[in-house]
Amino acid sequence: MRILMILSWLLLPMISSAKTTFSYYKCVTGETTVYSQHPCAANATQHTLSHSNPEAPPPDGQYTKTLNNIERQQLILRLKKTLRAKKQQAAVLGRKRDEATRDEQRRVSRMMEKGERAKTLNEVKRNIKSINTAYLKEVKILNKEITRLEKRLKRLE
Repeated sequence: MRILMILSWLLLPMISSAKTTFSYYKCVTGETTVYSQHPCAANATQHTLSHSNPEAPPPDGQYTKTLNNIERQQLILRLKKTLRAKKQQAAVLGRKRDEATRDEQRRVSRMMEKGERAKTLNEVKRNIKSINTAYLKEVKILNKEITRLEKRLKRLE
């Protein structure tokens, strides 16, 4: 171990002319891991970090472009999720309407007298008509939102 350290200190100036290096020690003690510039335990392992050109300039002005792309991608994902939710909501509305019309139609299939049956039939027709008009209003609003979201998504992609 001591020989390796001496060799590393002798070879360090030759390596450092081309690269910038930094040595550190990693010590695992019980539950924790400690990083230090000096050996902190008997089981310390030496690690080396190096960089070929520490004076290299950062990338020029591409941060805003990258951030804008990331923001655009997140907006697209949110729009897709919202669009999927609206389509699911439309499907749920359709199922609820179908269930309500079935329930109303079951009322007609029961055994009853002719007068009562005619009255029930008219009531069922009115109820089904109101169910369908309410459904069509809600679906119309949902379809407008879906088309608006699809246009916005298409413009972003």
